[in-house]
Amino acid sequence: MSGENHSWREEVVQRLREVKYPGFSRDIVSFGLVQDMELAGKELKVKLRLTTPDPSVPEKIGKEIRDCLQGYAPVTSVIVETEVAPPQAIASTGPQGIEGVGKIIAVASGKGGVGKSTVAANLAVSLAKSGHRVGLCDCDLYGPSQALMLGCREGVRVEEGTERILPAECHGVKLMSMGMLLGDDSPAALRGPMVTRFTQQFLRQVVWGDLDLLVLDLPPGTGDIQLTIVQTVALDGALIVTTPQEVALVDARKAIAMFRKVNVTILGVVENMSYFTVPGSAQRHEIFGTGGGRREAERQKVPLLAEIPLDPETRKGGDAGEPVVLASPLGPSGQVFSEFGKIVSKVLFPSISS
Repeated sequence: MSGENHSWREEVVQRLREVKYPGFSRDIVSFGLVQDMELAGKELKVKLRLTTPDPSVPEKIGKEIRDCLQGYAPVTSVIVETEVAPPQAIASTGPQGIEGVGKIIAVASGKGGVGKSTVAANLAVSLAKSGHRVGLCDCDLYGPSQALMLGCREGVRVEEGTERILPAECHGVKLMSMGMLLGDDSPAALRGPMVTRFTQQFLRQVVWGDLDLLVLDLPPGTGDIQLTIVQTVALDGALIVTTPQEVALVDARKAIAMFRKVNVTILGVVENMSYFTVPGSAQRHEIFGTGGGRREAERQKVPLLAEIPLDPETRKGGDAGEPVVLASPLGPSGQVFSEFGKIVSKVLFPSISS
């Protein structure tokens, strides 16, 4: 009997791994939502524990559980019992702040290649220029770019007598990035548990000191790193970066949906590569279309915070380790990034910026 019990459990768990948590790419088993399973005759009872007040989430998960078990002979009836954790349980085990850090925001995108890291770097530097104490955590472990963009080539230093990591400081911004741990050509060969551990180390074991704001540069998509962060870090909001064309906007919607599922405020949409102005003229070319970011912001009922031009100076500044908001502050994108920083400052620190 114990062998048979083991067999059906293995099969059911394997099938439940096909059920994704709404808005995420991770399944409900690895998410830790499945608390118990019981098989009485051919009736299977699956017990879940969720922390979301959104009633559509357990309904959707329950339907997908029943769908994934269709055709599995030992089970003809499926009962899904869902426990929603009370608010005090969520508060005690859910997202927490970071010692010494006032506010934490995530810069995210649904897909790669839209300039999310460029936006995060220039935002952090712009806010530091205006007098805020700013940190930047490069959470893109597989494709870290902030060490290059901010010109921080030094390796990681460890606080004497402890295992705590001292961040680099570049252009007035405290920085932690996997790029400070790896060589230029070394890949980050990491799997699920290691990804979670590194993400937590970057956030919790770094001596950030007293910061007004910590900017998290997230990887594209809705995978393990994003999940670890929204589960464990109390975010004050998220900025969604996109380009104007529909193929980018589709994925931006997924990122917005992910944050809303876990009650993270969407601070606004940033449209990057909005247009290209021919040097020496006023002639503009909307290479990736026009107005996509504005329409999506209106659709999502959030502000459009900036329309950033496609500017060769932005690329040069990133490659040289001097963000364009510093290297060319009066250029087309430098001015937009400066204004963008002021807008974000007003949103996050209204009493200071008023």
